Amino acid sequence: MAMTAATASAKSLTKKLLFHSQSIRPPKISPLHLSVSTTTRAAYSTLRNKSKSEKNQKRKAELLVKRRTRSDRELDEEGFSQQYGNDNSAHVPVMLGEVLDVFSSVPLKSFVDCTLGAGGHSAAIIQAHPEMEFYVGFDVDPIAHQIAQAKINSVLHNDSGRSTADIKVHTVMKNFKSMKAVLHDVDTEHVASGVQGILMDLGMSSMQVNNAERGFSVLCDGPLDMRMNPQASLKAEDILNLWPDAEVGRILRDYGEESNWFSLQKKIVKARLTGGLHSTLELVDLVRSSTSYTRGGRQGWIKTATRVFQALRIAVNDELNTLKDSIHSCFDSLSSGGRLAVISFHSLEDRIVKQAFLDIINRGDEGDDAERYLNSPTKLDMYKEREAWIKQIVQGPKATILTRRPITPSESEERLNPRSRSAKLRVIEKI
Repeated sequence: MAMTAATASAKSLTKKLLFHSQSIRPPKISPLHLSVSTTTRAAYSTLRNKSKSEKNQKRKAELLVKRRTRSDRELDEEGFSQQYGNDNSAHVPVMLGEVLDVFSSVPLKSFVDCTLGAGGHSAAIIQAHPEMEFYVGFDVDPIAHQIAQAKINSVLHNDSGRSTADIKVHTVMKNFKSMKAVLHDVDTEHVASGVQGILMDLGMSSMQVNNAERGFSVLCDGPLDMRMNPQASLKAEDILNLWPDAEVGRILRDYGEESNWFSLQKKIVKARLTGGLHSTLELVDLVRSSTSYTRGGRQGWIKTATRVFQALRIAVNDELNTLKDSIHSCFDSLSSGGRLAVISFHSLEDRIVKQAFLDIINRGDEGDDAERYLNSPTKLDMYKEREAWIKQIVQGPKATILTRRPITPSESEERLNPRSRSAKLRVIEKI
């Protein structure tokens, strides 16, 4: 009897609990409420991603500032204006003051300019070093060769304490990769003892860029040439119209560092069906039609075209392979205490120069990382006492990198000569 009553009581309690649980239902969410919530979450997510992106950009900018060593040497604005004025066609030697500083403490009896150009750097260095007895300048461009030769001769004739008899000047119309052979031909003494200073300025000269017939300029219509040496056989149009599809893409990707390389490759190959590409304007039009306004704004195509032109120029002139081989050749040609200075203008060149310098200081010291030589306060203090432009060094057993971070142009030089913006100067000294 007691068991039956207990069972009935339990059943009654269960029914009450079930009824109560069914009566408590979650509140209904209207479609409008759900839409607002979703929109709010999306907006919050967008703001969060934007904030994250801004922080990443700020971090990258801070790292860039830390990695670069801007020159403390301000450009003489008045002197610059008097010499060059508003003449955009004039070739202005980049980081001239900094280059003079690099060699100021070196007894520069012999000097080699691997990239003569218009002779701006060479003329200033010859003028600053009356002790110089031997000079060699290289350039494959015959027009640059003539202009530079005239400039150097003018400096020698106008310098009251100098004459052409005091210094042996050799201007050679060859690529600087032939330096060892040329030095051996013109003066065996300097092959044996080495030269005190060597300069490489890897930038394009204004007279090359501004000459539409050379095909280097994005903004001027001309043939797709791009040869530094007009006697060379390979032209940019040969690559665009005849080379395998994959090779064209590789050039755009590796030499131009262009993210849209595959799309451009397909359009270039497609253009072959209608006669190919034969002028810079045709190539620029192809790039412009391939570049969305969302990629860099209305002028985004100019940046893409600049990368494409850079890639083709490097391929036509085999610039990177020549640079790799020549840096080691130049260093081997230095005397003890001699310096090699290299001015590069894009990341591919700068990476090659940086790595070649590190390879040199590790040469003959297998298994040791160059970074272990960084902390050499005594050596660094010794350099700083003589030369204020030296900030950090990397010390090796046979060489010292005097620019752990590359020197970049001063703010005044970038303002007065926009073409100097991407320049980076690295220097190594032979022990």
